[in-house]
Amino acid sequence: MFDLVKKIADAVLYEGYLLYPYRASAVKNRQRFNWGALVPESYAAVQRGTENAALRIECPAVGARPAVGVKVRFLQLVEREIGRFARPVDELPENLENVGRVPYLEIDGEIHQAWQEAVECELDLPPLELAETGAREIDFVFPAGRETEPLRDAGGRIAGVVIRTRETLKGRVLVQSSKIERQNSEPVFKIAVEIANTTPFEDAAGKNRDAALLRSTVSTHAILSIENGRFVSLLDPPEEFRALVAGCRNTGAFPVLAGPEGATDCLLAAPIILYDYPRIAAESAGDLFDGTEIDEILSLRIMTLTDAEKREMRSVDERARRLLERTETMPEEFLTRLHGVMKSAGGTHEERER
Repeated sequence: MFDLVKKIADAVLYEGYLLYPYRASAVKNRQRFNWGALVPESYAAVQRGTENAALRIECPAVGARPAVGVKVRFLQLVEREIGRFARPVDELPENLENVGRVPYLEIDGEIHQAWQEAVECELDLPPLELAETGAREIDFVFPAGRETEPLRDAGGRIAGVVIRTRETLKGRVLVQSSKIERQNSEPVFKIAVEIANTTPFEDAAGKNRDAALLRSTVSTHAILSIENGRFVSLLDPPEEFRALVAGCRNTGAFPVLAGPEGATDCLLAAPIILYDYPRIAAESAGDLFDGTEIDEILSLRIMTLTDAEKREMRSVDERARRLLERTETMPEEFLTRLHGVMKSAGGTHEERER
């Protein structure tokens, strides 16, 4: 079950990471991550409602003695700067503050570009046993860090340097439960999960979004699991739960049932609204990152890029390079499958996939 959920969660994690035409210089890639970003509270305040510092998930659960686990996942951005030396050196100096920063550097035909990379972050909260009322709160910190990578020319001398910087990232996860009084039925609980960015961010009014994103949780989502109980669909709840579902408040993420069709022990709360039991289409060759755009359209557009554009795309990062190579080697029959497949709207999931 977890593999099915993780495939969807991974797709959500990287939606918006890199936008067509997949070049760092493209205007579209100056405004990435348009959903799922939890920015510092001070920055959200000055943006007057266009950015969020927290998200909230609410959902019902049923069971005599249920326990709910929460997994929080997001990306942390890493600033990748390119430094160029006035003349090649044999050793990297300890102090790189005076090394000139450039948008890109070409060394012996290879392009190195400035960019915002990302690392995956994950928090696992132990199961919370649901009772009359209950709560669990954790604070988390991902510390700042800096790494350098020398860029050598064909002669082995250092012509430039890659500087990767991570800012300190702080946050809080709060899980709460409350019992709903019901007669002649199993115990029913209302679960609430709140994820908040508590990172200090001074002079927020004078900072741009890129600076805020370096101190943000990006593509933030949660996976909820339950033992000794079951979740209730918020999209198609049974009649007896409709009033309870209507009272659930979800901000910044929306929970849907996930896993094998018919399962009720897992919810995926994503910043993109999905249906219950979402699936990655069998025809999809892999991630395209561009905000849920159509696979066929993006694949065809990548094929029409010029050699110079492909060269720039290849140099963005490893994900861009793999995407380009996968598309360029895509068999014609695979591309034909992307154009359209007829599936039955009824029956089981397995029957619909035939």
